[in-house]
Amino acid sequence: MDYKESFLQYLEKEKRYSPHTVRSYRNDLGSFFIFLHCQGLSEDPSAVTSNDIRAWIVSMLEKGNKKNPLTASSVHRKISCLRVFFRYLRKEQVMKADPLESVAIPKKKKVLPSFVDEKSISKLLDEQELGEGFPGIRDRAVIEMFYMTGMRRAELIGLKLSDVDLDGCTIKVTGKRNKQRIIPVVIPYINRLREYLGARQEAGINEQWFFVTDKGNKLYDKFVYNIVNKHLSMVTTIEKKSPHVLRHTFATHLLNRGADLNSIKELLGHANLSATQVYTHNTFEKLKQIYTRSHPRERNK
Repeated sequence: MDYKESFLQYLEKEKRYSPHTVRSYRNDLGSFFIFLHCQGLSEDPSAVTSNDIRAWIVSMLEKGNKKNPLTASSVHRKISCLRVFFRYLRKEQVMKADPLESVAIPKKKKVLPSFVDEKSISKLLDEQELGEGFPGIRDRAVIEMFYMTGMRRAELIGLKLSDVDLDGCTIKVTGKRNKQRIIPVVIPYINRLREYLGARQEAGINEQWFFVTDKGNKLYDKFVYNIVNKHLSMVTTIEKKSPHVLRHTFATHLLNRGADLNSIKELLGHANLSATQVYTHNTFEKLKQIYTRSHPRERNK
């Protein structure tokens, strides 16, 4: 039996992982079994040992170079794939023990999420020209959708016309593993969406997906990335200019303006609060400003 394929089908059909996630698991799992093959080790999953995994980790860390470094974060992702795979094999009673249990995992360097400052976002949305006609209106609506809701790129691409309630000022988002959440949006952005839908109708586009390409087709990852990267480049010099940066920006700005962490967690669709807590580090500059403005001794310079 091909346990690798049955595992991937299990992720897709039963766990309802996104196609992108299943693809990543396939690649990571494949790289592990390629390593076993190249080392002349058994490719039977039930025969994998802790030493095999340690050797794989060492090979990955040594493989990195200055041009294409394999970070501890990348190694963690690949090990996470193995962890889920071995859990599945124990569930299927293919193996009894977890070979990862005694493996020391490399420490992952903590990197704070990048975000765009409020002034730059306001400049982009209120002052910058993002293009003419339908493409320009669509690009502005896409960027603002990320910033107004904090949704993920895959969630925006999968958004349907029926998910957007203009009268109720809410958007239904289908997240990871098909978990749905309702996000409220403000009236000014609802008006922006009405403008977008009007331009879309004028362009003769009849498609169930809410956001579409210039030709009226469903968006895809690279298309969305290019929209965000192109327009963020107009207002910021931060290294990362991706849709996920706008998600980070959404969370950071809400936190800076007093939103509680649990509410942000629900809006982002995080399963655990620990995933949301990373944004508290980004508020240090805000705390510093409050401290300098408020502490009695700071005034007596």
